[in-house]
Amino acid sequence: MARGVARIFNRAYTSRARLLLSSTHTLRETHRRSLANPDSHLLLPTTRFSSDNPVRIHLPWNDYKFGFGKVRSFSSTVDNNNENNDEKEEEEEESLVNSDSESDDYDEEEGIVNELGDVDDSSVTSDVFCNNNNTAESSEAARALNAAYHDPLALYKDLRASEARANLQRNEWDTLHEIFAYFSQSGWAANQALAIYINKSFFPTAVSKFRDFFFDTCNLEVIQGLVRVGPTDDSVKFLFPVFVEFCIEEFPEEIKRFKSVVDSADLTKPATWFPFARAMKRKIVYHCGPTNSGKTYNALQRFMEAENGLYCSPLRLLAMEVFDKVNALGVYCSLLTGQEKKHVPFARHVSCTVEMVSTDECYEVAVIDEIQMMADPSRGHAWTKALLGLKADEIHLCGDPSVLEIVRKMCGETGDELVEEHYERFKPLVVEGKTLLGDLKNVRSGDCVVAFSRREIFEVKMAIEKHTKHRCCVIYGALPPETRRQQANLFNDQENEYDVLVASDAVGMGLNLNIRRVVFYSLSKYNGDKVVPVPASQVKQIAGRAGRRGSRYPDGLTTTLHLEDLTYLIECLQQPFDEVKKVGLFPFFEQIELFAAKVPDMTFSKLLEHFGKHCRLDGSYFLCRHDHVKKVANMLEKVQGLSLEDRFNFCFAPVNIRNPKAMYHLYRMASTYSQDMPVNVAMGMPKSSARNDTELLDLESRHQVLSMYLWLSNQFEEKNFPFVEKVEAMATNIAELLGESLTKANWKMESKEEVVKGQKKEDGGGGYERPASLIKLVRNK
Repeated sequence: MARGVARIFNRAYTSRARLLLSSTHTLRETHRRSLANPDSHLLLPTTRFSSDNPVRIHLPWNDYKFGFGKVRSFSSTVDNNNENNDEKEEEEEESLVNSDSESDDYDEEEGIVNELGDVDDSSVTSDVFCNNNNTAESSEAARALNAAYHDPLALYKDLRASEARANLQRNEWDTLHEIFAYFSQSGWAANQALAIYINKSFFPTAVSKFRDFFFDTCNLEVIQGLVRVGPTDDSVKFLFPVFVEFCIEEFPEEIKRFKSVVDSADLTKPATWFPFARAMKRKIVYHCGPTNSGKTYNALQRFMEAENGLYCSPLRLLAMEVFDKVNALGVYCSLLTGQEKKHVPFARHVSCTVEMVSTDECYEVAVIDEIQMMADPSRGHAWTKALLGLKADEIHLCGDPSVLEIVRKMCGETGDELVEEHYERFKPLVVEGKTLLGDLKNVRSGDCVVAFSRREIFEVKMAIEKHTKHRCCVIYGALPPETRRQQANLFNDQENEYDVLVASDAVGMGLNLNIRRVVFYSLSKYNGDKVVPVPASQVKQIAGRAGRRGSRYPDGLTTTLHLEDLTYLIECLQQPFDEVKKVGLFPFFEQIELFAAKVPDMTFSKLLEHFGKHCRLDGSYFLCRHDHVKKVANMLEKVQGLSLEDRFNFCFAPVNIRNPKAMYHLYRMASTYSQDMPVNVAMGMPKSSARNDTELLDLESRHQVLSMYLWLSNQFEEKNFPFVEKVEAMATNIAELLGESLTKANWKMESKEEVVKGQKKEDGGGGYERPASLIKLVRNK
């Protein structure tokens, strides 16, 4: 936050701040440096008060300037491009700067200096202040004041020793109040104060105390000099070093407390979190290329050849697929996901989801699939942890080129050997210049029509089946992995009538599909706030699913439903992959536990929010989003008897926070667990497949609740979740019912208004119809 506002000051008090927690007064006095002597050498640490290699600079007080430094905020809000949202942060900074409330509440802290950069005198400019309202007269007065009082430490000592209060005129009194009000509202000063651990919420209080001290002790000459300068940046520049001395003397406990909070939220240098991995000489092999290029195949070959190995999947579905494939080839392999634990006798290989990776086991070969997911705003931390922490002689990374540069950087930091293997598609992806012209009648066998909402998926399916002879399979994210596999197998089987696939972006990874052509129903989607274009990287990932070596359709084709979307499709496919600048991190439970000890009596939701504000990160990392975790935490606040670790586990359960039924069941499970009672699923089994969209949604919701129970059963003891076998059987039955429902789904989708009112509008045509501008259907003549 406010990277362009805060500056790291290059002056004497930085060397003292490094020692501010020292209890030895003599040692502290030894490190004081006078700014009065231009020949004095000032120590400026190159990192936050902890460097053993300070740089020396000359800083005469009569030419007092401020250098630019590096600032990292507590806030880790990430936009869709995984970058900090500077515009939003600047707005937040402005609102905080304009606040003059005096509060000891630490919940509103917004920023922290991450590190002090080496000082470059050439970059020191006079525009470091946000509000430069100095006049020539006040500037001249400021130079005179600085010349008269060139040593801030000496001035502070004089103030401390003063016993008489100056008699002020009314206009001098009013001007002084204006100067200190200006000081209190200075965003620059608030950011500089962070370097001595005066946090922003405490800053107004500290300024208020400093003002009272100054009024009581300052001599008339200094006051008159300040009055001539007025409420300007020059007055802030003059007062700030004295303010620093005052804070170090007056607020040692607040400084210690804030420093301990910041240190406990330190996420810098994540490579050092895994000392055993750092002790190994690991070989990292990056299989870099697009879809259908053989990169994952080659990595899996090495995985199966190894004496023992680990495959890390982005999805349960893909982990299950590799589990089945490897065992079918005679290599014993176990399966480990959040919901399943299948231990195969004598197995020395494991196929798991990336969140289930263990950094305690040793492997000869590990494969991390879809490594570009390190940049995912929500889940990226799991890939980062796997890459940094796995104890494997060889780690094979499979992914596109977007994270190649940052992987190079990470390997340089860890000392691992990096081998790059670049791939090209077996057959180039061809864009068909002739679109479907808005007419689903032009769909052909082997097509996959991609839509970006559940409603559109079913509308397209029913339109195709009504107006053509094709039958459609359906795949979207809310379906269980078992149902998605069943639909994929149905589509791949050439002996049945299901020859068209209608899918969401879930088709982009995790399934081997015999797709001849990918047809984009549209190239825009709703992101929860507004309709936006589908990102180019996602377009490339989905379009690349067309064509598969060794299948019926080795050549890949792609096009759009509407002609007006074709240009954007071509642009997306021609764009190079955007280079990722930052990858995700999230604290382990032990780090949250340590932080909680520094801020007791705080709810878990506030604790996570507090951690997000205070955490320090290196420039290559961002804090992954955890909004859904905080929403669950808020819901569970009323549940008593849960330990911090219990809340952590319940809050990370795979629950759809937009599904009231799923949230209710999670609340009920947590309440039952808190009473030390066996947790059951209070839910009956449906008797038949869905007959309408409402019943289909109900089946999806039921399966999500069962999946959540299975996930929780792997986080807690068996006595707390003893009904795993029963729940597994229920989940299997519901997945089968979902598969049956999808194959025969032919009902009209309800609009939101119809669902709310509980009634359906009359269907004049008896079938699906969309405006001609969006889709043209051939009507029976």
